[in-house]
Amino acid sequence: MNNTIIKLITLLVFIGLFACKSNQESFNEEDYIKSVQEWQVKRLENLKSENGWLNLVGLHWLKEGQNPFGSNEANNIIFPEKAPDFIGTIILFRGNLSISVNEDIEVFINDSLIKEHGINTDTENNTTMFKMGSFKWHIIKRGERYGIRLRDLENPLSDQITEIPSFPVNPEWRIEAKFKKFDTAKRIAIPNVLGETEYESCYGLLNFKVEGKEYSLMPLGDGETGGLFIIFADDTSAEETYGAGRFLSVEKPDKNGKTYIDFNKATNPPCAFTDFATCPLPPKENVLPIKILAGEKINEHFGHH
Repeated sequence: MNNTIIKLITLLVFIGLFACKSNQESFNEEDYIKSVQEWQVKRLENLKSENGWLNLVGLHWLKEGQNPFGSNEANNIIFPEKAPDFIGTIILFRGNLSISVNEDIEVFINDSLIKEHGINTDTENNTTMFKMGSFKWHIIKRGERYGIRLRDLENPLSDQITEIPSFPVNPEWRIEAKFKKFDTAKRIAIPNVLGETEYESCYGLLNFKVEGKEYSLMPLGDGETGGLFIIFADDTSAEETYGAGRFLSVEKPDKNGKTYIDFNKATNPPCAFTDFATCPLPPKENVLPIKILAGEKINEHFGHH
């Protein structure tokens, strides 16, 4: 058995998702299908978890200066109506953030009940976390913008979604690929749904074949310290699958650059489930001129997407 499959099985055994005997000597289709189906169950559990995407109820961009927030419409930032009228104020001053909580309100800041505190965003270590009743929030930084990402742990959406529509698991969409490193890393433009563009390093091409034809994708990750990450679109995008593309993680290539692209594990980006996420979009190099009939499909709960 080649090294890549051994590594794959070791990893899957480690995270408890591979349900076959580790001493088996060949790729077993039945076991593989079962392992992907178990992975799909875990994926849905993660979406519904406390830090999953299904409990998001707000993304509120901050303006420079004072940002009073609460459910009353007199606030700059309006929380859902079950929140208190006036919770406090978030101050943004030249990239520095702090919060002042109103006297009669209890907000846990990093698990402590305090009234004043500086704020670290999601781009910094020790991101400041806020909790009040069933609400949780933290501050995200996207480009030069700062916003409150708000969760309600009692959001009914978590119960409404019982499955993520997917193509039937098909082992033929688990495709051998070769990671060919560039001499020097290239910068690729990755747009996002806010209309901004980030530039990321791409260290090589993932080359693979579908029905004898050659294709390539530009992944993120160097292929040495860990796995690779792909944002891609294909001819199913906006038809059977989500219009803004899909995400896919790929196992770390072996020393010869060999790995597998498992399109059965192509996932919808968070934006397919919620309006309150800021998703990256596929770089133009990753728009495949074929139909990838594998992985997650459009979620019927969200007709507006």
